Amino acid sequence: MRRFILFYILLSYWAYALPTGIEEAIKKSGIPKEDISICIKEAGSSGNIIASLNENQTRTPASVIKVLTTYAAILKLGFDYRWPTRFYTTGSLDGGVLQGDLVIKGLGDPTLSDKDIESIVRNIYIYGIHKIKGNIIIDRTYFKVDTKDSSGFDENLYSPYNAMPDAMMFNERVSTICVTPNKNSVTKKTVDYSYKVLNKLQQVNKPCRGRYSWPGVKIDKSQIMPVVLLKGKISKRCGRRNICKVVTKPYRSFYYALKDKLEKEGIEVEGTLRLQKVPSYAKELFAHYAVPLEEIVSKTAKKSNNLYARHLLLLLGAKQYGAPSTLDKGRRAVEYILRSKGALGFGELKIDNGSGLSRQAKITAKLLTGMFDNAYMRYGQRWMNTLSVAGVNGTIKKRFRGTPVKNRAWMKTGTLKRVKNIGGYVKSRSGKLYTAVILVNTKKGNWRASQLQNDIIKWLVVHKGIDAETSTETNTLWDIKTRQPSAYETSSLRRYYVQAGSFSKQPDKSYLLGIERMGLRYRVTCTTNYKVLIGAYVQEKDARQALKKVREYINPGAFIVKM
Repeated sequence: MRRFILFYILLSYWAYALPTGIEEAIKKSGIPKEDISICIKEAGSSGNIIASLNENQTRTPASVIKVLTTYAAILKLGFDYRWPTRFYTTGSLDGGVLQGDLVIKGLGDPTLSDKDIESIVRNIYIYGIHKIKGNIIIDRTYFKVDTKDSSGFDENLYSPYNAMPDAMMFNERVSTICVTPNKNSVTKKTVDYSYKVLNKLQQVNKPCRGRYSWPGVKIDKSQIMPVVLLKGKISKRCGRRNICKVVTKPYRSFYYALKDKLEKEGIEVEGTLRLQKVPSYAKELFAHYAVPLEEIVSKTAKKSNNLYARHLLLLLGAKQYGAPSTLDKGRRAVEYILRSKGALGFGELKIDNGSGLSRQAKITAKLLTGMFDNAYMRYGQRWMNTLSVAGVNGTIKKRFRGTPVKNRAWMKTGTLKRVKNIGGYVKSRSGKLYTAVILVNTKKGNWRASQLQNDIIKWLVVHKGIDAETSTETNTLWDIKTRQPSAYETSSLRRYYVQAGSFSKQPDKSYLLGIERMGLRYRVTCTTNYKVLIGAYVQEKDARQALKKVREYINPGAFIVKM
């Protein structure tokens, strides 16, 4: 018996120790192991674990948290959902003259932009409106959010990645100023009278490089109308430079762009902008729809678009708990949707704003791996394609170009100061697909963390795999802690158990540890498959209480058996 126990301990250590290739990569990186969380396994709920390190340690996720937001959106709404913006009228339409208002209900479409204005105006014209006697009313009450333009996450207040959400979004809240020194031209890309540009640039006859290659920019928002000041010296040899900043309110930008296009098409607007709810007596004219959700989710992940992620979270809050949506509703909605679909295992999770631009968001590698597995089993390649493809597109287009990983990894990255994370799927040359999550929160440098992740992912691609050892146990119920037959096995009484899962391979250590941390006793049987049984319970009602807990946190497909 002692030899058997010693063999089991050694086998368990071998099964869960880090492979030599990964140990060497960590040593080479110079990053302490306590700064690293790794969870790599064969893709699927019962896949063999390849590497595990600090997988239950809570980490700052950065932008990898976006996959929880995007996956929840797909689960709730489907790939083909199209985000609407609704248009209404009040008053009567007589001879092409609208004796009332044009009303727009913003529902948070983050993709609405210049390119949509033409089709919107065309629809207004098609419906017979050639003059609007009233106002253009915008209803942006679908989201109840902060009035700030910028998240203020860092010192780059006016950078696009800091843009805050709004139900009436336009051009992602970004104002673009086109500076073309070789044509002595400064223009706004979109007609927008909600902010001013003050051109104090001094042209010089110098090569277009260094300090002469880009305008100096200062933004003054102390007045009612923001001012963008262009200053400094710039080479007259430079071509077009686009200054993209978060300057003004998106609903104001939308109003001016829409009004300008209406008037260019001969549709006069006598009124002005008003902010209020859609009147109960308004009549819906038409709805303008965004591209399918699949495209929005893909851009959110591939480009790591913070604004899109924030809007998806708020949309889910409204869909799940009703409008107006709030940040709290969005957080609860994402977690509820994922848990109800069995996509979240045991472990700490703080979603915060759903974009990862946060120090409050928290996750574990194990929990993230479980979500990736769930998404793969439910949607397969279609889901994988929403992520960045190594060496091809997104945030890992250049990172793996010219390496064996190209076209063999589908990943989401996340980067903040002292945070470098990556997670997704890696396909080896032998055709084996792995779910891989590598979270590094360290002071040793993001470049070291990035190189470590690259080395591990390259190792996975050439990794040939190791067949899991199979147990010699058959037809016997064992206590996993003592490896002894259960006392219940010799009892003549029949007991109730909750079957938490069935696996072709021995269930991994972290899965069983999660059950232990929930305060549940478990056993494992093995005939043709490994079965994890929680219990035993003398009373069926006790088993049903445990079943409720297991279905919520471990497996929604769990059920009761009597033995």
